[in-house]
Amino acid sequence: MVVPGFVFGLVLQLLLLANTSAGSFRFASYINDYMVLQKEPSGAVIWGYGVSGATVTVTLCQGQTAIMKKVTSVQAHSNSWTVVLDPMRPGGPYELTAQQTFERMNFTLRVQNVLFGDVWLCSGQSNMQMTVSQIVNATSELLNTAAYQSVRILSVSLSQAEEELEDLRKVDLPWSKPTSENLGHGDFEYMSAVCWLFGRHLYDTLQYPIGLISSSWGGTPIEAWSSGRSLKACGVSRQGFLPSDFVTGPSKHSVLWNAMIHPLHNMTLKGVIWYQGESNVNLNRDLYNCTFPALIEDWRQTFHRGSQGQTERFFPFGFVQLSSYLSGATSDDGFPEIRWHQTADFGSVPNVMMPRTFMAVAMDLCDRDSPFGSIHPRDKQTVAYRLHLGARAVAYGEKLTFQGPVPQKIELLASQGLLNLTYSQEIQVQRQDNETFEISCCSDHWCKWLPAPVDTFSTWTLALNIKSCPGTVAAVRYAWTTWPCEYKQCALYHPTSALPAPPFTAVITDRASGSNSKAAK
Repeated sequence: MVVPGFVFGLVLQLLLLANTSAGSFRFASYINDYMVLQKEPSGAVIWGYGVSGATVTVTLCQGQTAIMKKVTSVQAHSNSWTVVLDPMRPGGPYELTAQQTFERMNFTLRVQNVLFGDVWLCSGQSNMQMTVSQIVNATSELLNTAAYQSVRILSVSLSQAEEELEDLRKVDLPWSKPTSENLGHGDFEYMSAVCWLFGRHLYDTLQYPIGLISSSWGGTPIEAWSSGRSLKACGVSRQGFLPSDFVTGPSKHSVLWNAMIHPLHNMTLKGVIWYQGESNVNLNRDLYNCTFPALIEDWRQTFHRGSQGQTERFFPFGFVQLSSYLSGATSDDGFPEIRWHQTADFGSVPNVMMPRTFMAVAMDLCDRDSPFGSIHPRDKQTVAYRLHLGARAVAYGEKLTFQGPVPQKIELLASQGLLNLTYSQEIQVQRQDNETFEISCCSDHWCKWLPAPVDTFSTWTLALNIKSCPGTVAAVRYAWTTWPCEYKQCALYHPTSALPAPPFTAVITDRASGSNSKAAK
């Protein structure tokens, strides 16, 4: 005779086991409908959580046809499971299912309308966080989504953590098709304008799906986005930060890396774009030439390992050089020094310290009347356009001009009172004044920066008048100020691409000095 209480208890245990198994079985927080997975030659990483010891079968389908099937098991130590899909050509849509089998119980998860393309992560502080509703021509830009339904967007929620998290705590905007509502949700909320416009340019060029992940927080220094490993490598003090007008968000070391970047490290990426630096103008500024390259290197290592080698070890990393700011401060060195340190003190990228990087110069995109303050210029279209040129060259191997001219040779012609600069590309002198170029004039162990007006120029060279210096000309610099020029009116550009020459400083060591030397102080 079967005891009713025993039967009821057995059924209750089975129900509890089923509920536990179903409740703990899930995809990672950023795997959902409408997502873009990284295309060939890499394999996309799919992962999630389940019941320890269970078998998980991941199937990729197109229509009713199964394209591939991967089987794995849930690891006991982490309760997580991971598969790497075979490399896929760009396109879609596909359906992704994951089935967990545990003690004769099956549970199935589905993700629909999945595309394969290139996945880019966009991070930084408020200039990356600005939404499409905050930029110039916002209304028309918000309406321009119909042709870009294969550009999918995801926005990570603001979060901090003391330790590295394996998964995101929350997502503000799950993978979605672009709409005027999710692109212009509010000020500094949801989707990044620079990220969206960059992806739109890539789609126009590549004509296959693009996935964009926005993970940014305004007013944050690089220390918050860096792992403890990379900060230690640069000798960054573990002490608290000095108060600064530019630091309005979390500043504690690694808290944003832990909560908003590291949880993505299992994902297969194509590359990263970055817009940050304002919050380091008065915080560890002199270390930025180490902390920024160290961040890039550490992110590359972490994403490569986390994706089981599917994300390239030296994936392309693009960034925006700081724009202009009406500071009113007595010292004018903060912004130009950060701009210089953003290139590891080389003046341009890629270089030996920053391989496979690309930079959008933005110092000529000033905005006096921005309702968000001049530190938040509204022309993000030009920023994104310049960034995408760098991506096309560095990430996709296209032969095109993606940066403005930089000096290749500097020759002191003291007897003629001239300093001759030969550039790497053709130059267009758009504006001549007595302030853009300066020379460090030294005598009696004392140096002072003096204006050096342009005397003559040709297609590749220009000569500076240095007769105002009664002593020795020790260094030269260009556009070394917080606000170098008015909107798109800096002194030097490339004639056909309209890309501005980046700022530089160079020590003059002989009669044919190059510009790849340390900054003159």
